[in-house]
Amino acid sequence: MSSTDVRKEAEDSGPSGYAAARLRLLTEEAQSGPPRRTALSALTDKWLAGLFGAGAEGLRGISLVAVGGYGRGELSPRSDLDLLLLHDGGDSRAVAALADRIWYPVWDLGLALDHSVRTPGEARRTAGEDLKVQLGLLDARHIAGDMGLTAGLRTAVLADWRNQAPKRLPELQELGAERAERQGELQYLLEPDLKEARGGLRDATILRAVAASWVADAPREGLAEARRRLLDVRDALHLATGRATDRLALQEQDQVAAELGLLDADTLLREVYEAARVISYASDVTWREVGRVLRSRAVRPRLRAMLGGGKPVAERSPLAEGVVEQEGEAVLARAARPERDPVLPLRAAAAAAQSGLPLSLHAVRRLAATVKPLPAPWPAEAREQLVTLLGSGRPTVEVWEALEAEGLITRLLPDWERVRCRPQRNAVHVWTVDRHLIETAVRASEFTRRVHRPDLLLIAALLHDIGKGWPGDHSVAGEIIAKDVAARIGFDREDVAVVATLVRHHLLLIDTATRRDLEDPATVRSVAEAVGTQSTLELLHALTEADALATGPAAWSSWRGSLVTELVKRVSAVLAGDAPDEPEAAAPTAEQERLAIEAVATGSPVLSLRAQTEPPAEEQPSGDPEPLGVELLIAVPDQPGVLPAVSGVLAVHRLTVRTAELRALELPAGVEGAVLLLNWRVAAEYGSLPQAARLRADLVRALDGSLDVAGRLAERDAAYPRRRGVVAPPPRVTVAPAASRLATVIEVRAQDAPGLLFRIGSALEDAQVRVRSAHVSTLGANAVDAFYVTGPEGAPLPREEAASVARKLEEMLRG
Repeated sequence: MSSTDVRKEAEDSGPSGYAAARLRLLTEEAQSGPPRRTALSALTDKWLAGLFGAGAEGLRGISLVAVGGYGRGELSPRSDLDLLLLHDGGDSRAVAALADRIWYPVWDLGLALDHSVRTPGEARRTAGEDLKVQLGLLDARHIAGDMGLTAGLRTAVLADWRNQAPKRLPELQELGAERAERQGELQYLLEPDLKEARGGLRDATILRAVAASWVADAPREGLAEARRRLLDVRDALHLATGRATDRLALQEQDQVAAELGLLDADTLLREVYEAARVISYASDVTWREVGRVLRSRAVRPRLRAMLGGGKPVAERSPLAEGVVEQEGEAVLARAARPERDPVLPLRAAAAAAQSGLPLSLHAVRRLAATVKPLPAPWPAEAREQLVTLLGSGRPTVEVWEALEAEGLITRLLPDWERVRCRPQRNAVHVWTVDRHLIETAVRASEFTRRVHRPDLLLIAALLHDIGKGWPGDHSVAGEIIAKDVAARIGFDREDVAVVATLVRHHLLLIDTATRRDLEDPATVRSVAEAVGTQSTLELLHALTEADALATGPAAWSSWRGSLVTELVKRVSAVLAGDAPDEPEAAAPTAEQERLAIEAVATGSPVLSLRAQTEPPAEEQPSGDPEPLGVELLIAVPDQPGVLPAVSGVLAVHRLTVRTAELRALELPAGVEGAVLLLNWRVAAEYGSLPQAARLRADLVRALDGSLDVAGRLAERDAAYPRRRGVVAPPPRVTVAPAASRLATVIEVRAQDAPGLLFRIGSALEDAQVRVRSAHVSTLGANAVDAFYVTGPEGAPLPREEAASVARKLEEMLRG
């Protein structure tokens, strides 16, 4: 039969009527969520049954079956139609003709179709070879034709699945782990895949399959609601984009939120994260139970033979008062009385984490249902158990998540509710606020041997960003909350003050070290005044590193670590009372001195370009590698325009500036002249690095004005139109008050982009200010730069002039 004939028969079956009814259904605001998905499935069933009936007249032993999401009756606006034409092996030509009569009208309406034509035997064999097919058939649903044929296949597929469960479930778990590695965890991603990410719709479907195997069942509380919420979000995403997509992109989140009647994109993400967390936790519990059952099945026949029959008794090993280990989990002892022991949740959690064991679902639920609130302040044992839990390292995460899944964390720490599942719209952060806090505690547990009060370090790590649930500066809000929480936990007044100081100033060391001139006594004294004591400085140093490591790869490196360590050393000297009042120029290295002397002798720039030497893995924080890049050293005779010239040449050569420092270099005795030293780390945006000779030649031309850097960059920008992407927040330029008595400090925070540093340097040059030193760093997509500037005579700028320079620089960046 020709395609024209097939299309004509499809038209007779009413595809235009189906299309109109489908459109009406999808645009009715009064109907959404599960009712709309059910109605869309029923409407599609009726249409497909009509197509089947028109073409199957006189045929026997054939049926049309919905599988996968369509089989479950969960059609989203742009969902695929997963269909199986099932037949008993009769007239193959007639079966093929019937398939054409069904498939072509679907394609003609522009609907995505996943189709197959098989006998029951072929379907079972394919399922045995392909887990995706197997999972789809578990949701097989009859649409039209021979119902007995469909029922027979369903029965056989379920029997096969249950018989093969010991082999197929581990395979399914492994595939899920590989998928999670590729797609990430839905509960933390800013642009998540609602289906494939861990904790998404695919995992919810897998939990149904595990239940169908009769090996284990998922915790049901909240699971259906979590799945429904993700399906609702996907429906709204399909309607907002008009595409069959599961990726919740940033630029579409506000529209999806509006479609669902939510306040904003953050509210949307938080609901998605909460749903994903329920599914992820249910998956963890379920796969743990699958492993236990399968191990038990493998061991039980041998035990029965050894013991002469009878059911073996599970071994129970004590872990702590009221807590024992049983079959690889921490469970409550038979004599435990949670209703009389309010510390038991923390004791059980600490014992589980210390032993590297998960807390059993039954134990957590019993604790949540029966335990009484802790008195305020907490008894000493409760505080000690919390510190033990936080100091247990990586196992803390799983145990904490188990407590949180049953609401125990917010009962212990009510302020936790404001940061729970709270997204962080910052490319540097890889976690939600609450998970970042736990991750910081995990990182801090690695540093407990280098501080005198590890308990205060761990509590500060848990609370350092607790203020992000409140408006305003999160450090200021966090200090107030930390005081209240630390007092409620049972710390004395002095310890409460230390924890509050750590929370208030948890960004002080990293911000100062990377954005301020450490040679300036005012910088060091201001930090010393904020910190107050040597012991607090020690704790803040450890917290700073733990916080940065828990933020993400872009937030910490051995370079940043060395700057923080140098700052801590100088602050420690001030606190000890023996710090110098005036700055001492840092002694140049032999290479820096050589370059400086050559620059003075030649009267032109001299540079060195070499691969960045990485420290051995054991010297890096937690073995994290340094960002790829090379070290660029440039010595230039002091003259106007150095910063825009160097940064412009690098931008022309498509070199990304990772970090940059600029300072005047003191020359050896007998060498006359002034030299600026630039110590930068750069990386090639595309391809390989340019030769040092080419960079030097272009730098000479940029300094003498024969290289039109601005024109070259403008031509390149015009040749490559901007891609649609995330709308970055506007740049911000501020004058840091009292940051230095030797210069005015101008801070720039902006979206990183090629040529950004050139534009800033040019603007400062146009303002006729001199850049005394610069401290440039890039955190993900954000440039965070500080420029120490003076007037032509070398003094700090008057307040009004500094404000004017900052305002004009911000206007230039916004333009």
